[in-house]
Amino acid sequence: MNEPPDIGEDDLHAHIDNQLPAPRCQAVQDYLARHPEEARRVAAYRRQKEAMREALTAALAEPLPPRLTIAGILAERRRPKWTPWLVAASIVLALGVGAAGGVLVRSLETPDRNQNAMALLEQEALASHQVYAADKRHPVEVPGTEAPHLTEWLSNRLNRTVAPPDLSALGYHLIGGRLLATERGGAAALLMYANDNGERITVLLRPMAQDLHAPVANIRKDQVGGQAWIAKGLGVAVVADLPEADLSPVSADIIRAFGASG
Repeated sequence: MNEPPDIGEDDLHAHIDNQLPAPRCQAVQDYLARHPEEARRVAAYRRQKEAMREALTAALAEPLPPRLTIAGILAERRRPKWTPWLVAASIVLALGVGAAGGVLVRSLETPDRNQNAMALLEQEALASHQVYAADKRHPVEVPGTEAPHLTEWLSNRLNRTVAPPDLSALGYHLIGGRLLATERGGAAALLMYANDNGERITVLLRPMAQDLHAPVANIRKDQVGGQAWIAKGLGVAVVADLPEADLSPVSADIIRAFGASG
């Protein structure tokens, strides 16, 4: 506080509590007159003290709670106490009910690894389609006209063969592909196709653990929908803004290309 050595915190608080002898009190008052900031701080402390006194005075004026009276204390002592065996039994019962309830809740509410993986696959596939399929100028990083380079690039990054399926028999040509990042910093691939009407289909390929498996399931968000599955260490999702009947033949070709769980 940069105060003179003859005036310290003890002096200030004693002054607030009116505990200083007259000569020392005068010295503190002179000090506060020379230091307006310290005077404001001391005044604030004094107001806090007065507020606390008023609050405590109001509380002391209230009647004593019945449980704290002599009669209340004696009544409490006369109440029967729990015997040790009853306490032990209640603890065992509580633990048993808690354990059973925990198992039940976990079995009903906790998704398994396959469900978690499918949820991540669905989220990334739908979000990626909404972002990139709507981009007219830069929807992909490598165009479909460079299919051999695209295949080599994506295969190297995903550490597995990623060959874009030929969907020309269904009226779709390959626009190209791009890399995507997973939430764990891994790499996923997005292939994009379009027909003569400009309708676009995206295929997300996301490496997964070999023990994960999920059969083909419908996915949807707003107007965008498709199908997704996990098999052979790969999560696959086919997404488009198309009726399910129009998208199903495409999904069938992708399943033949990459496989699917039964």
